[in-house]
Parts: sequence; structure tokens; C-alpha cells
Amino acid sequence: MDVAAWLRGLGLKQHEAAFRADEIDANVLPRLTAEALKALGVTLLGHRRRLLDAIAEPGPNPTTVADVRSAPLPSAVG
Repeated sequence: MDVAAWLRGLGLKQHEAAFRADEIDANVLPRLTAEALKALGVTLLGHRRRLLDAIAEPGPNPTTVADVRSAPLPSAVG
């Protein structure tokens, strides 16, 4: 999963450099807390809330989407 693209999709591209510098990837993303986001420099409460809401959304999460995209296709049984 491309975390930078995910951030851009949320309208939060200004945080890309901080996420990259701290090596926040799809494995770390679901474990971020409000305090961790503050430490990353996400100072605006609205941005933290938007990030936390997107991480917690039911359905495909960033890790699941990445796993599905990289999984091999099943072979046809004939």
C-alpha cells in the first residue's frame, strides 16, 4: 500500500514527508494513536480525527487492500 497516495486521497498530502521520515507503512498505520500522530507533527485536531477515522473504517483497510493486491490469483482447475 502506498501510504503517501492514501494521505493524498484524504486531502492530507502535507503529512507525507513526516510519514515517510518515520517509516509509517501499511503495517504500522493501523496501530497509530492520536498521541503518535501528534508526535509525527499532525498538530491539527481535525487532521488527526480524519486520519483516525480513515484507519478505523470498517471494510477494506489499508493493510487488507495491500494484501489483496499482492496476493497471487488462484489458478483455474480444469
